[in-house]
Amino acid sequence: MLDLGRYPLERLASTVGTPFYLYDGDALRASVARFAEALEGTGAKGRYAMKANSSRKILDVMRDAGLWIDAVSGNEALRARRAGFAGGFDPPVILLTTDVFRDNAVETVLRERVTPNLGSPGMLAELGRAGYRGPIAIRVNPGFGQGHVDACDTGGPSSKHGIWPDALPALRRDAAEAGFPIRLLHAHVGTGPEVREFDINAARLIEFFARLLPSFPDVDAVSLGGGIPHPYHPRVGAYSEESLRAIVTRARKELEVRIEIEPGRFLVAGSALLVARVKDVKQTLANERGPGHTFVMVDAGFGDLLRPAFYGAYHWIDIVGPHGSREPSPCVVAGPLCESGDVFTRGEEELLEPRSMPRPEPGDLIAIQDVGAYGTAMSMNYLSIGRAPEVWWQNGSASLVARRQTLDDVLAAECDEPLG
Repeated sequence: MLDLGRYPLERLASTVGTPFYLYDGDALRASVARFAEALEGTGAKGRYAMKANSSRKILDVMRDAGLWIDAVSGNEALRARRAGFAGGFDPPVILLTTDVFRDNAVETVLRERVTPNLGSPGMLAELGRAGYRGPIAIRVNPGFGQGHVDACDTGGPSSKHGIWPDALPALRRDAAEAGFPIRLLHAHVGTGPEVREFDINAARLIEFFARLLPSFPDVDAVSLGGGIPHPYHPRVGAYSEESLRAIVTRARKELEVRIEIEPGRFLVAGSALLVARVKDVKQTLANERGPGHTFVMVDAGFGDLLRPAFYGAYHWIDIVGPHGSREPSPCVVAGPLCESGDVFTRGEEELLEPRSMPRPEPGDLIAIQDVGAYGTAMSMNYLSIGRAPEVWWQNGSASLVARRQTLDDVLAAECDEPLG
């Protein structure tokens, strides 16, 4: 986790207001460098899964490190192009991975010549009707997979992602008839809450691809997907880059094609904080409905950081200020939104899970750790609240890289235009 003593959080809060995101550019570059070092000499290529965080400063770091991009929408692909990532098929710097095309995705594939990674069979005919001519990738559902919580099922019969193996022969035939060479096979099986599960799932995936590859003679690359774990909880150990190196080395040896790996949260999760102000501390008392709680009310809500409300994700919370040295006691940290789920201390069953921490007082700051992935990326304008500003910290100085949204920003897309 980030060392809060490095940052003048109170001064920054006074300047940009709360809540705000703080990115540590030095920590991010170090994380990306460790990943690049793990792949060095293996013949594997890293893609950044930009859905985790597509902020321009983040993309700049990934581009400078020589990573390629996995995008999941037409706009993400265009955002990568604006950040300096190359279009075109050779090399396929940008891969557009999606379960169906929407909005400008097909148009972007055609104009920018990014490789489409098809997650549903019907996408093949849609490309043909649009006049696409070029290589494709296929996302396969290998029949197994998991997420770090049960709500994130990335493979198996209950997962919407990818194409079931029984449908591949017909898809292969249709692609050949359409003149679309299949150049990459992709699967993403993720990992569970235990760090070593990624290695177990990746080993199964290598065996799966070894059986599949002989039927795809045009394939010159296999993607093992992402899902490399990040230790959100202090009791969980960090994933070893040496383990990753061993996996991609084995995959390269056994599959004899280019191996791709596409981390998102593994690279960026630990590089950011969400800083909020404590506005009040209040109590409920026990009755026949259950126990009472101490509620620490802060000015950040699930519109700023959705993960805890969405699926009970754990984030470490620090108390910043003179009361941070108090003896810990059970507290529930909650936000200002008019939803009972607007709580940052929830368990995997999405119930209240009081956290042992020093009880703060109004005016103190809290810092929510490990929010670099799916923090700003999943933030929203619920209740017409503007998205929080983003501060970039590097070499001991701060810069504002995204201002706080105003009401005009929130309303900018509203219109009243006749449709004929």
